[in-house]
Amino acid sequence: MRVTGRVGGLLALLCLVPLLLGADGERVVLCLGDSLTEGYGVEDDQAYPSVLERRLRDRGKTVRVINAGINGSTSASAVRRLRWQLKAESDLIVLALGGNDGLRGLDLAETKKNLSQAIELAKSHGVQVVLAGMQIPPNYGADYTREFRAMFPALAEEHDVVRIPFLLEGVAAQPELNLPDGIHPNAKGYERVVENVLAVVEPLL
Repeated sequence: MRVTGRVGGLLALLCLVPLLLGADGERVVLCLGDSLTEGYGVEDDQAYPSVLERRLRDRGKTVRVINAGINGSTSASAVRRLRWQLKAESDLIVLALGGNDGLRGLDLAETKKNLSQAIELAKSHGVQVVLAGMQIPPNYGADYTREFRAMFPALAEEHDVVRIPFLLEGVAAQPELNLPDGIHPNAKGYERVVENVLAVVEPLL
Protein backbone atom coordinates (compact mmCIF):
# COMPACT_ATOMS: atom_id res chain seq x y z
CA MET A 1 0.00 0.00 0.00
CA ARG A 2 1.36 3.40 -0.94
CA VAL A 3 1.24 6.04 1.78
CA THR A 4 1.26 9.71 0.77
CA GLY A 5 0.50 13.19 2.10
CA ARG A 6 0.04 13.94 5.77
CA VAL A 7 -0.20 10.27 6.74
CA GLY A 8 3.16 9.54 5.16
CA GLY A 9 4.72 12.53 6.87
CA LEU A 10 3.35 11.45 10.25
CA LEU A 11 4.68 7.92 9.80
CA ALA A 12 8.09 9.30 8.89
CA LEU A 13 8.11 11.47 12.04
CA LEU A 14 7.11 8.54 14.23
CA CYS A 15 9.94 6.50 12.78
CA LEU A 16 12.38 9.24 13.78
CA VAL A 17 11.31 9.31 17.43
CA PRO A 18 13.34 6.21 18.48
CA LEU A 19 16.42 7.72 16.82
CA LEU A 20 16.00 11.01 18.70
CA LEU A 21 15.46 9.38 22.08
CA GLY A 22 17.62 6.28 21.61
CA ALA A 23 16.47 2.79 20.75
CA ASP A 24 14.73 2.35 24.09
CA GLY A 25 13.51 5.94 24.59
CA GLU A 26 16.48 6.72 26.83
CA ARG A 27 16.93 10.35 27.89
CA VAL A 28 20.51 11.59 28.20
CA VAL A 29 21.59 14.04 30.91
CA LEU A 30 25.02 15.64 30.51
CA CYS A 31 26.69 16.93 33.68
CA LEU A 32 29.36 19.45 32.64
CA GLY A 33 31.43 20.76 35.50
CA ASP A 34 34.61 20.74 37.53
CA SER A 35 35.80 18.61 40.46
CA LEU A 36 32.40 18.87 42.16
CA THR A 37 30.92 17.03 39.18
CA GLU A 38 33.87 14.72 38.57
CA GLY A 39 33.71 13.50 42.15
CA TYR A 40 37.14 14.46 43.43
CA GLY A 41 38.22 12.22 46.30
CA VAL A 42 35.39 9.67 46.04
CA GLU A 43 34.77 6.56 43.96
CA ASP A 44 33.30 7.03 40.49
CA ASP A 45 29.99 5.52 41.51
CA GLN A 46 29.75 7.97 44.46
CA ALA A 47 30.02 11.15 42.37
CA TYR A 48 26.72 12.96 41.98
CA PRO A 49 26.14 12.08 38.27
CA SER A 50 26.33 8.36 39.06
CA VAL A 51 24.10 8.69 42.10
CA LEU A 52 21.67 10.85 40.10
CA GLU A 53 21.39 8.20 37.41
CA ARG A 54 20.62 5.49 39.97
CA ARG A 55 18.04 7.64 41.74
CA LEU A 56 16.27 8.54 38.50
CA ARG A 57 16.21 4.92 37.36
CA ASP A 58 14.84 3.85 40.73
CA ARG A 59 12.01 6.31 40.06
CA GLY A 60 11.22 4.69 36.74
CA LYS A 61 13.09 7.07 34.43
CA THR A 62 14.83 5.60 31.40
CA VAL A 63 17.89 7.79 31.59
CA ARG A 64 21.65 7.85 31.16
CA VAL A 65 23.71 10.46 33.03
CA ILE A 66 27.12 11.39 31.64
CA ASN A 67 29.80 12.64 34.00
CA ALA A 68 31.70 15.35 32.11
CA GLY A 69 33.42 16.85 35.14
CA ILE A 70 37.13 17.74 35.05
CA ASN A 71 39.03 18.69 38.18
CA GLY A 72 40.25 22.30 38.15
CA SER A 73 38.12 23.45 35.23
CA THR A 74 37.04 27.06 34.96
CA SER A 75 34.29 28.58 32.85
CA ALA A 76 36.86 29.31 30.14
CA SER A 77 36.68 25.65 29.11
CA ALA A 78 32.89 25.51 28.96
CA VAL A 79 32.22 26.18 25.27
CA ARG A 80 35.09 24.05 23.98
CA ARG A 81 34.15 21.09 26.14
CA LEU A 82 30.45 21.44 25.45
CA ARG A 83 31.02 21.59 21.70
CA TRP A 84 32.82 18.25 21.96
CA GLN A 85 30.16 16.68 24.18
CA LEU A 86 27.36 17.80 21.85
CA LYS A 87 28.71 15.51 19.14
CA ALA A 88 26.64 12.91 20.99
CA GLU A 89 22.93 13.36 21.60
CA SER A 90 21.93 14.94 24.91
CA ASP A 91 18.51 16.02 26.11
CA LEU A 92 19.50 18.08 29.13
CA ILE A 93 22.68 19.58 30.51
CA VAL A 94 23.48 20.40 34.12
CA LEU A 95 26.01 23.22 33.78
CA ALA A 96 28.03 23.45 37.00
CA LEU A 97 31.02 25.66 36.28
CA GLY A 98 32.29 28.93 37.70
CA GLY A 99 33.26 27.82 41.19
CA ASN A 100 36.97 27.76 40.38
CA ASP A 101 36.69 31.18 38.75
CA GLY A 102 35.41 32.56 42.04
CA LEU A 103 37.97 30.77 44.16
CA ARG A 104 40.72 32.26 41.97
CA GLY A 105 39.25 35.75 41.97
CA LEU A 106 38.87 35.85 38.18
CA ASP A 107 37.06 38.64 36.34
CA LEU A 108 33.35 37.94 36.81
CA ALA A 109 32.40 39.70 33.58
CA GLU A 110 34.51 37.12 31.74
CA THR A 111 33.01 34.27 33.76
CA LYS A 112 29.51 35.44 32.94
CA LYS A 113 30.37 35.74 29.25
CA ASN A 114 31.79 32.21 29.20
CA LEU A 115 28.73 30.72 30.87
CA SER A 116 26.40 32.72 28.62
CA GLN A 117 28.09 31.35 25.52
CA ALA A 118 27.83 27.79 26.84
CA ILE A 119 24.13 28.21 27.57
CA GLU A 120 23.50 29.69 24.13
CA LEU A 121 25.41 26.85 22.47
CA ALA A 122 23.40 24.19 24.29
CA LYS A 123 20.09 25.89 23.49
CA SER A 124 21.05 26.25 19.82
CA HIS A 125 21.31 22.44 19.73
CA GLY A 126 17.90 22.02 21.34
CA VAL A 127 19.39 20.91 24.67
CA GLN A 128 17.59 22.04 27.82
CA VAL A 129 19.90 23.75 30.32
CA VAL A 130 19.90 23.56 34.11
CA LEU A 131 22.33 26.07 35.59
CA ALA A 132 23.85 25.15 38.94
CA GLY A 133 24.27 28.13 41.26
CA MET A 134 27.54 28.46 43.16
CA GLN A 135 28.74 30.38 46.19
CA ILE A 136 32.25 31.15 47.46
CA PRO A 137 33.83 32.16 50.76
CA PRO A 138 34.50 35.91 51.22
CA ASN A 139 38.22 35.66 50.41
CA TYR A 140 38.09 38.52 47.89
CA GLY A 141 35.79 40.81 49.82
CA ALA A 142 32.06 41.20 50.31
CA ASP A 143 31.41 42.92 46.97
CA TYR A 144 33.07 40.23 44.89
CA THR A 145 31.35 37.47 46.88
CA ARG A 146 27.96 39.12 46.45
CA GLU A 147 28.46 39.73 42.74
CA PHE A 148 29.54 36.13 42.24
CA ARG A 149 26.45 34.76 43.97
CA ALA A 150 24.15 37.10 42.03
CA MET A 151 25.67 36.13 38.69
CA PHE A 152 23.84 32.79 38.50
CA PRO A 153 20.24 33.98 38.99
CA ALA A 154 21.00 36.81 36.56
CA LEU A 155 22.19 34.33 33.93
CA ALA A 156 19.18 32.08 34.47
CA GLU A 157 16.80 35.01 34.00
CA GLU A 158 18.66 36.41 31.01
CA HIS A 159 18.64 33.08 29.15
CA ASP A 160 15.34 31.77 30.53
CA VAL A 161 16.83 28.56 31.91
CA VAL A 162 16.10 26.57 35.05
CA ARG A 163 18.46 27.02 38.01
CA ILE A 164 19.59 24.97 40.98
CA PRO A 165 19.85 27.75 43.59
CA PHE A 166 23.06 26.39 45.16
CA LEU A 167 24.60 23.07 44.15
CA LEU A 168 26.09 22.53 47.63
CA GLU A 169 23.05 23.61 49.64
CA GLY A 170 23.07 21.69 52.92
CA VAL A 171 26.60 20.41 52.25
CA ALA A 172 28.90 23.45 52.29
CA ALA A 173 30.48 24.14 55.70
CA GLN A 174 29.23 20.82 57.08
CA PRO A 175 32.40 18.92 58.14
CA GLU A 176 30.67 15.53 58.28
CA LEU A 177 29.60 15.88 54.62
CA ASN A 178 32.94 16.99 53.20
CA LEU A 179 36.45 15.71 52.69
CA PRO A 180 39.16 17.05 55.02
CA ASP A 181 39.84 19.91 52.57
CA GLY A 182 36.44 21.36 53.50
CA ILE A 183 35.64 22.03 49.83
CA HIS A 184 34.71 18.75 48.19
CA PRO A 185 31.80 16.56 49.32
CA ASN A 186 32.41 13.05 50.58
CA ALA A 187 30.16 10.15 49.56
CA LYS A 188 27.53 11.14 52.10
CA GLY A 189 27.72 14.73 50.97
CA TYR A 190 27.09 13.75 47.37
CA GLU A 191 23.89 12.04 48.41
CA ARG A 192 22.72 15.46 49.62
CA VAL A 193 23.97 17.16 46.44
CA VAL A 194 21.83 14.75 44.43
CA GLU A 195 18.76 15.86 46.36
CA ASN A 196 19.46 19.42 45.20
CA VAL A 197 19.89 18.34 41.59
CA LEU A 198 17.05 15.83 41.57
CA ALA A 199 14.50 18.38 42.75
CA VAL A 200 15.14 20.46 39.62
CA VAL A 201 16.05 17.85 37.00
CA GLU A 202 13.43 15.14 37.61
CA PRO A 203 10.40 17.29 36.64
CA LEU A 204 12.14 18.13 33.34
CA LEU A 205 12.42 14.45 32.37
